[in-house]
Amino acid sequence: MVIHGLSNLSNGQQRLGITEPISLAGPTEYDVIKTRELEKYLQDAGLYESQEEAVVREEVLGRLDQIVKTWVKTISHAKGLNDQLVHEANAKIFTFGSYRLGVHGPGADIDTLCVGPRHATREEDFFGELHKMLLEMPQVTELHPVPDAHVPVMKFKFNGISIDLLYARLALWVIPEDLDISQDSILQNADEQTVLSLNGCRVTDQVLRLVPNIQNFHTTLRCMRFWAKRRGVYSNVSGFLGGINLALLVARICQLYPNALPNMLVSRFFRVYTQWRWPNPVMLCAIEEGSLGLPIWDPRRNPRDRYHLMPIITPAYPCMNSTYNVTSSTLRIMSQEFQRGSEICEEMEAGDADWDTLFERYPFFEAYKNYLRIDIAAENADDLRQWKGWVESRLRQLTLKIERHTYGMLQCHPHPGEFSDKSRPFHHCYFMGLQRKQGVPVNEGEQFDIRLTVDEFKHSVNAYTLLKPGMGIHVSHVKRRNIPNFVFPGGVRPSHPSKITWDSKRSSELRVSGQNGQAEMSQGAVSGADDGRKRKRSEDNMDDNSKVSKSLTSLTPFSREVHEDRTFISASSTCSVKFDETEVNNMGDQKSEKPSLQFPSGDSETNGSLRINRELDPILPVTDTSVSKEEKLSSDKIISGPYEAHQPQAFPEEPEELEDNNAGSNQVRENGRDMKRDNSDSSISKLAVSEHPVISKETCSTQLCTNGGLEELEVNHLLLLKFGRFRLSYSIYTTIVDSRYHFFMNFVQLSLQIFLKILPNLYDSYNYKLGWI
Repeated sequence: MVIHGLSNLSNGQQRLGITEPISLAGPTEYDVIKTRELEKYLQDAGLYESQEEAVVREEVLGRLDQIVKTWVKTISHAKGLNDQLVHEANAKIFTFGSYRLGVHGPGADIDTLCVGPRHATREEDFFGELHKMLLEMPQVTELHPVPDAHVPVMKFKFNGISIDLLYARLALWVIPEDLDISQDSILQNADEQTVLSLNGCRVTDQVLRLVPNIQNFHTTLRCMRFWAKRRGVYSNVSGFLGGINLALLVARICQLYPNALPNMLVSRFFRVYTQWRWPNPVMLCAIEEGSLGLPIWDPRRNPRDRYHLMPIITPAYPCMNSTYNVTSSTLRIMSQEFQRGSEICEEMEAGDADWDTLFERYPFFEAYKNYLRIDIAAENADDLRQWKGWVESRLRQLTLKIERHTYGMLQCHPHPGEFSDKSRPFHHCYFMGLQRKQGVPVNEGEQFDIRLTVDEFKHSVNAYTLLKPGMGIHVSHVKRRNIPNFVFPGGVRPSHPSKITWDSKRSSELRVSGQNGQAEMSQGAVSGADDGRKRKRSEDNMDDNSKVSKSLTSLTPFSREVHEDRTFISASSTCSVKFDETEVNNMGDQKSEKPSLQFPSGDSETNGSLRINRELDPILPVTDTSVSKEEKLSSDKIISGPYEAHQPQAFPEEPEELEDNNAGSNQVRENGRDMKRDNSDSSISKLAVSEHPVISKETCSTQLCTNGGLEELEVNHLLLLKFGRFRLSYSIYTTIVDSRYHFFMNFVQLSLQIFLKILPNLYDSYNYKLGWI
């Protein structure tokens, strides 16, 4: 098999990946010490299984391999095959996922794949005969087949070990014992479900081939999985990172720093992905076209691929995007967590933090004032298991619909796990944090009515084809003080907020600095306005300019304001949310006080000259003096250079499942051209942060477009627009436009809702007068 990610360095060493490494430097004494501390920390956290459990897992896999071999011989004889084929009939068990990668922990399930011959069908033989065999075994418990899943799977426990068993039916009469499933020819004449089932094993094996040091990869990946779970960003179905996503991200860092120890790899993981220019894809090797004609990830040919916000591409043919579930909300949250990790790693290098700081739990139920609660229930455990899987696959749609129907002004933070009330059997509960989009003007009394959105979501969920009596779903809005006790550890609500954490200290520092900066800017604006008045007194139009100066002194740049939200529940519905300026989302303040470009959060200016995407806020890189100049230049090339060849078209932020074309109003538009850097020698800490704000080619009227392309907008406050005889700050101007735009849209939405409410009454009144009712 040809591995396209391999090449040779000038010094004869093997290079892994599609680019040169950022750094070939070896570990320092500090790295060795910190790596030992990290390994001990992971050991103490209980992330490694015992030797006894490892032996049990191997015995279970061996027993399972014997079972499928017996099964395939049984069905071969039942189908009337000759004695030779029955004797040679064979099936094999392969592993993938965390177990195959070597990063599984105690109690983790084992992802397995059964490969069978062409005459062993999936529907009749795998989910029929094999299911019966397993059902009769006393070692097998909690057997649950899911034949209608996107990747059909059989779930069960064997001697207490959780097993997820997939099936791949190959176009072979006999499965050889030395079968190599990494060969592309294995996919010949395979159905779609077989290709998907084989993909897990093929990707896992390819990842292990494409990392320079397996041991360092194992430790780093184990660390990042633990971090993601503690910070609430570990769930592929919820739109965050799953196991394979993290494996690909870590493997890419290992390629870029092939001689680094886990301590440095963790630090570089956060630094690189904090500054990564999404939606540039992360790839371990070049995308292979293949000769079988299977669909691959290619935004040039596949329109659906253009909507992916955080593409992380699998390295095995057919190459796919493993993070198609990521939404603008989850990308924003993950970007903030990458930024946090990068800052903590810098503090660790300075001796101001430790591993405990990095792995602090995210205080989800202290982070927001308002939450959306989704309750599901069923009549028995089997029904609840099926209903739970279906609802979890649709929760992402609720997030997309809410943000779409509120024009991105109401942001959702889904909790990646579920909760259960022990007093209610066969019940699960999910939560989503709600907050106003940070960095936009607040209209007092503004209300977000999401009742129609919730009804639409519930209707789509209740369209489940296997819906049974007792399966139900209820969605409601709750405040933080009304969060049920069963979501807290031990079922006891803490009497006071959790201990002081890095996040709370950082939030306080940012709040103080933001208030100081706002006061300084306001004072500067006032003094500047006074000077302007003095200069204008000698002119004939003193009155007009004085009015303009007064209007300028009354405004402050919204990008540094701390917006305080308070939510009230409408008496008419549990899903009508109202915001004013009297209550603060604690974590929201922390996240909103980062410096940002003073661009409008809406889609365009009033005059239509600019269209700027604000959903994917690039994170400002943090300057790190410990990084060499060569490393910075190499990082700059890798993050912004080679990947642009894979995205010649724009990646608009429109959920592919939603059919309304108007949903793409907040899209990233690049006019099909590569973005040019103003200074090719700039360091990694000065990456341009305007990857996503884009000037429309057709409507560009401010001379920011040159040669039909796009030049990056620098982060400064010197960009001024001329209006008549004075200059108005671009940020203040767009703030005014943005507030008027959203006021108008909210007015239109409210008017439409009122009209829809009174329409049935008018209709009934009209019919009554005619004597029809």
